[in-house]
Amino acid sequence: MSARTPYRRIAVKEAADLMAGGRALVFDVRAADAFAAGHMEGARHLTFSGLSEVIGGTARARPVLFYCYHGNVSREFAQALSDFGFAEVYSLDGGYEAWKSFARAGLAATPDAALARWLESLGAPAGDVNARAENAMTPLMKAARDGLADMVGLLIDAGAEIEARNSDGNTALWLACVGSQLDVIDRLAAAGINLDNRNDNGATALMYSASAGKAQVVARLLALGADPSPETPDGFCALDLCATRECLDLLRHARPTAPLDA
Repeated sequence: MSARTPYRRIAVKEAADLMAGGRALVFDVRAADAFAAGHMEGARHLTFSGLSEVIGGTARARPVLFYCYHGNVSREFAQALSDFGFAEVYSLDGGYEAWKSFARAGLAATPDAALARWLESLGAPAGDVNARAENAMTPLMKAARDGLADMVGLLIDAGAEIEARNSDGNTALWLACVGSQLDVIDRLAAAGINLDNRNDNGATALMYSASAGKAQVVARLLALGADPSPETPDGFCALDLCATRECLDLLRHARPTAPLDA
């Protein structure tokens, strides 16, 4: 076991700065129904039974933030990771209740400042909302991949190019599908993003999601109007690429039926 580094208890402002950096994993350790009713942007639900998977599958140097209702149970989770040698572990003082008050009084009231701080954390020159990073990634693509739905909204309002493509020809929609970020997919669709963009390999986000077995994403894309009929240069459509029975059933149902006299 690695040497123990004590975890830290932090207030909501420091937690916001930590999350703006984009590297931190954020875990909500409340009950599942509380998480479903509302949670911090990009947070994942976690129970003690899933803690061993986090410990085994997370780099020890990656920052990890836990929060609960009021900041008590989250300390137990933080202590566990600290005992396993994680270098940056945090517990949110005041928990989700404190975060909600902070969001209402702070970030939500000053969206321009919140966006500027986040762009600065990415190293975007002069707050450029369309700055390009490695692999031609834009801030919108990064926010989409990480599930930062509010930041996606701020970027779109600030003029981010929703159809911008990275070096593989993928847009922010593809990145949102990679992270299974349903809220972000909804926001991008509402902003008018092309649901059927083909990347450099001729694949759409629906094809990718079907091939990755992401049934919830497939269902959401179909509900938003994604076209299941496009084919890759090799002649495969989303239905042909399904990795799971659930995806197969969704796409079979969405597949246009042949005329009766065909």
